[in-house]
Amino acid sequence: MNKTDLIIIGAGPGGYRAAEYAAKQGLKVVIFEGSDVGGTCLNVGCIPTKTYVHSASFEEARERMSKVVSQLRTGVEGILSHPNITLVRDKACFLDTYTVGAAGSDPSEAFSAPSIIVATGSETKWLPIPGRDDPRVVDSTGLLNVESLPKRLCIIGAGVIGMEFASVFHRFGSEVTVIEYLKECLPALDSDIAKRLRKLLERTGITFRMKTAVENLCDIDADLILMATGRKPRVQEDFAKAGFDYDERQGIVVDNHFQTTVKGIYAIGDVNGRQMLAHAAEMQAVHAVNHLMGKPDNIRFDIMPAAIFTNPEAACVGPTEEQLKSQAVAYECRKAFWRANGKALAMGETEGMLKLFFTPLSDAQAAGTILGCHAFGAHAADIVQEVSVLMCCHATVAQLADMVHIHPTLSEILLSAVD
Repeated sequence: MNKTDLIIIGAGPGGYRAAEYAAKQGLKVVIFEGSDVGGTCLNVGCIPTKTYVHSASFEEARERMSKVVSQLRTGVEGILSHPNITLVRDKACFLDTYTVGAAGSDPSEAFSAPSIIVATGSETKWLPIPGRDDPRVVDSTGLLNVESLPKRLCIIGAGVIGMEFASVFHRFGSEVTVIEYLKECLPALDSDIAKRLRKLLERTGITFRMKTAVENLCDIDADLILMATGRKPRVQEDFAKAGFDYDERQGIVVDNHFQTTVKGIYAIGDVNGRQMLAHAAEMQAVHAVNHLMGKPDNIRFDIMPAAIFTNPEAACVGPTEEQLKSQAVAYECRKAFWRANGKALAMGETEGMLKLFFTPLSDAQAAGTILGCHAFGAHAADIVQEVSVLMCCHATVAQLADMVHIHPTLSEILLSAVD
């Protein structure tokens, strides 16, 4: 039996970040990965998709994707070459609570540690409807691997994955139809922002069928059908040997430090089902390592910005206006538009709108404290990231109004919301 300080299962954004951070703190780390390092995000998710977003044609996208992924994967390999890190290129299995070995290997070659981090990520959530086995039906990984541009693409689901691929493949020349069961796309976005973005994409030629249920995939008239109905935590049968609580649909149960129901075992990233974002996984990794080392930090997991890279892109941080109303939170809302910004006009990117939420200015104790921001338009993600930083600092709109912004920049759109 081999002993180490920390075992990590999975080398995606959360896993390799945890390994890197722990190794720099002096811990001896063993990390298991049965596939390519970098996880879903780097290999078949965020990075390949964004390569498509920033490519002029389908052919260019496919060529650039392999180069970009290969380059970044090499970078992760470099991170995991730290002398305190041992990379085991095999799928990990729990042998007992604190012992992990490679699948099918000799138990004597397994590793034991007082601390273990599970970072197995997520997988496609398939709809249990007839026609799922139709060869035309693919998930996001399958769509990224097609060798020719589909003439007609039907997308089931108007969430982040569906909307990004709809925008990209329409631009490449595919005839795109999006079918969504809910009344509006992108449920995490403020409905006003989501509706305006959808209407804009409709004007470019994308067909949306909202409040529509798919009963049989075989009935869909398309060359390719993308199942974009979300993702679910990737759990393994051997988790039962570790003894912590988990659910196949909801993932591993964790507390606010991402520790499972078994002391010393943590679950970070998509597998805990809390915030299924690569940057969330990375920060959860840092916090988990800090916690097992007894080191405090001030990471704000209640402030989690997110972006959707459609054309134009959208982004958000904090609650929607609907959520503020349903929770009976007192607030004020200010709006700003891309068409009134000099840089946006110069760029020819005049489509966009921003909504900024803050506590009432009449609130004697917390007047104007920023609660959130939802927007769509060119570089909306960068603007929302600025709001996220302000929220982490408990900033008010009065303080924002006093902050100098470079002219001409799109960030002035945020300033104009409070000017």
